[in-house]
Amino acid sequence: MPDLIAASHNADSMYKEWRHLQRGGLRRNQTSAVPLYRRTRHMRVYCSNVIPGLLQTQSYAAALLRTIAEFEGAVNDAPDAAAARVERSQVLYDRTKRFALLVEEDVLYFPVGDAGTMTEQLGFLLSVMPLPSVSLGVIPRTAPRQMWTLEGFLAFGDEQVQVETLSANITITRPSEVTLYLRAFERLSKMAVYGANARRTILAAAAAHG
Repeated sequence: MPDLIAASHNADSMYKEWRHLQRGGLRRNQTSAVPLYRRTRHMRVYCSNVIPGLLQTQSYAAALLRTIAEFEGAVNDAPDAAAARVERSQVLYDRTKRFALLVEEDVLYFPVGDAGTMTEQLGFLLSVMPLPSVSLGVIPRTAPRQMWTLEGFLAFGDEQVQVETLSANITITRPSEVTLYLRAFERLSKMAVYGANARRTILAAAAAHG
């Protein structure tokens, strides 16, 4: 019954194509999510292709968003959109919240922008790791896979998951599906390294961009 209720309430808003969300530019999509980010107390994020948006520097975000705008044929307001993304990320400094973020090690090596952009970005990851609200895990390339590589997703509490595909942002509220993603996140988190081991992994990637 909870699944049926969730499905009936959200059928029209669960699947939103990026080309519609970004029709007037990319900045609006960054600011529209601010209320959700602010009211969420516990967020889990898994990324297999880019640095999580919450942890992106402005230069990294601008480089990524320029590529997205070009690919989508959207209005290229990447600098403004990047600034809005960084502003949205100020929630990281709220000590009443918890953010658990996982990235695949390969993400640290994918060159988004130039070498300076990547060096700055990886340095920023190191700077936010000590925050009491943040848990950052890196899944090593050599880690035995208890869970296969997935599409990027964000879990807002235990009630909602957003899955980012090439064509659309999919919002999942059906309890059984949300539980499935949370279970996947738990498995992925057990494969990751944290603390000093994660720092060494990030530093090695930074040296490769050197």
